Amino acid sequence: MAEDSPAGRERTYVAVIGAGNASAAEKEAAERIGALLGERGVVVVCGGLGGVMEAACRGAQSRGGTAVGLLPGRDRAVGNSYLTVALPTGMGELRNGLVVAVCDAVIAVGGSWGTLSEISLAMRTGKPTVVLDSWDLRPARPAAVGMPTAADSAEEAVDLALRMADGGSGQGAAG
Repeated sequence: MAEDSPAGRERTYVAVIGAGNASAAEKEAAERIGALLGERGVVVVCGGLGGVMEAACRGAQSRGGTAVGLLPGRDRAVGNSYLTVALPTGMGELRNGLVVAVCDAVIAVGGSWGTLSEISLAMRTGKPTVVLDSWDLRPARPAAVGMPTAADSAEEAVDLALRMADGGSGQGAAG
């Protein structure tokens, strides 16, 4: 089974990104996304703080999943209480690049400027990116760049992200 591999190397990692100051609807969607990912054995990666990040971690934990937070500061204790692993980076907002770099796909829920930077980094590096009630982007040269895929629900966001992370086969980490 993939989850039993050394250091989880065979598992899928999905970043769930969004504002720390999220609306109730955004938190609800993020928690549902985290739960769906947790059920499928997917590692949830986030910035480790509150709002969308905390809700996604709460959802993952509720289903026995793993939640990894890449914290902006140097204090592990500031991470939300639902993290399985809290990694203080001391990098501030620059840690957004790490959040994107370690994942196989990105799901953005709502968001502010930090979320936009993560979406941009994901698109720039070719990471499959799904947005749920998030930024509506219009590039200056649409044919020159890929765009995030929009989802209408938490379930659709998870299905799209896992299908794209798996090269389009439709199979997630736990199949």
